[in-house]
Amino acid sequence: MKRLLSFLLCFGILLFWSSCRNDFEFTPSKGNLEFTQDTIYLDTVFTNIGSSTYNLKVYNRSDDDIVIPTIQFENGVNSLYRMNIDGNTGLEDAQEGKFFEDVELLANDSLFIFIETTIDISTLGALENQFLYTDKILFDSGNNQQDIDVVTLVKDAVFIYPSKDDTTGIVETLSFDVDGDGTPDETTLEGRFLTDDELTFTNEKPYVIYGYAGVGSGKTLTMEAGARVHFHADSGIIVTDNASLQINGALSTDQETLENEVILEGDRLEPLYEDIPGQWGTIWLYNGSENNTINYATIKNATIGVLSEGNQNAPTDKLTITNTQIYNVSSFGILGRATSIRAENLVINNAGQSSFAGTYGGKYNVTHSTIANYWNSSFREYPALLINDYILDENNTIFTNDLTEANFNNCIIYGNDNPEFILENEGDVFNYKFTNCLLRFNDNNLQGNGNYNFDDTAFYIDNVFNENPDFEDPYESLMKIGEDSSAKGIGSATYSNLVLNDILGASRIDSGSFDAGAYNFSTFED
Repeated sequence: MKRLLSFLLCFGILLFWSSCRNDFEFTPSKGNLEFTQDTIYLDTVFTNIGSSTYNLKVYNRSDDDIVIPTIQFENGVNSLYRMNIDGNTGLEDAQEGKFFEDVELLANDSLFIFIETTIDISTLGALENQFLYTDKILFDSGNNQQDIDVVTLVKDAVFIYPSKDDTTGIVETLSFDVDGDGTPDETTLEGRFLTDDELTFTNEKPYVIYGYAGVGSGKTLTMEAGARVHFHADSGIIVTDNASLQINGALSTDQETLENEVILEGDRLEPLYEDIPGQWGTIWLYNGSENNTINYATIKNATIGVLSEGNQNAPTDKLTITNTQIYNVSSFGILGRATSIRAENLVINNAGQSSFAGTYGGKYNVTHSTIANYWNSSFREYPALLINDYILDENNTIFTNDLTEANFNNCIIYGNDNPEFILENEGDVFNYKFTNCLLRFNDNNLQGNGNYNFDDTAFYIDNVFNENPDFEDPYESLMKIGEDSSAKGIGSATYSNLVLNDILGASRIDSGSFDAGAYNFSTFED
């Protein structure tokens, strides 16, 4: 019994002592913190749009538990940056996210600082529509002070967005003639129609679109050379009945900056988002729109690059697209439905479904174009090129429509799957022809189908099958062809004389080699 009481007494003393002592004695920081980087670049943001969150890791390499007396922005409460430290937002009120006191850091341990910003460029006295905003994160003060630079480029922009009811939160939707009966129909498509003074996009400032920007009946949206158009998630452009889209880019001297091209992409400017498909919706050429032209444009990271519907028998092609690149789309590069499209020097690559799909019949004339698909983000169901003449309704009832023309001349149709073109017909009129093309097709199961009788000169003339196109780097959408390309010299002079220059402005005639695809062959630099 005495031994038990003695044990309990000793145990109680030990417990009392251990509960009262301080396990960690923190000493003030001595200015010897280490950091993962000495400058944090938040990349480029548009005015009044929040940035992504960036992080900085701070290390205590010493064997002492330390306390950092203060962590703050040099600009104090006026800083346009905000941060949290391991989930802590710091002092409340005006200093929240700006100022932190007595931040503890164990020996040989680290902490994370997360930084972001939202900047109104109008408060910065910006010149030429952009401003480099900087600040510093200060650790401690006096002789122990260390600092990290924080840098953001802020761009001004023209914002186009639908109205929102402050009481109900309901966002404005587009109303237009959907069924062709001459009466506007209500839709659930968030957006608004462009006003007359918004119908010309210049190169003075970027444009940022929320929802769908509509082009009303009888109106034309013109995009001038060098215009930059950015779309928020689930946004795009819709061109309605009797309206037109004119994208008037021009050849650029610098193929890195593409200063004269019209570029259409998402509104996230950080490098992380540079090549992510599906960031926005589509350019929708609705049934009844007319005389749409796209020249020298880059369309990337959409769900569908261009969706063209109807008007296959119009006297002028519904869409003429030239000298244009479409890539990194989560569904289709170009999706046509009973429509008419003329394409020259068109390059499409990296689509989650097909790069070019002409469906439910229509009329398609494609010359000196590169239709490739090197998608590797997931399984894709369709080839680079899909042509059919039917649709299925919800009851699997087949409806057909004439494919009056589908001509591919001096083209490359290739990819990382096989076959890379499929022809499917259910109706009686199904006219197609491939002339002087490099094609990928090696499927014994399909070659018994009459659409793939490659010896029938009514449908196939002077094509090359399954040979190496020698693309520069198709997985990076660098689609030039090299000296070893099997597309080199296989083109027909007849069609090269219709499209005299390649997509980079080089003469096809002077080159002495009529190459298939959008590019003349070139020598790649190591």
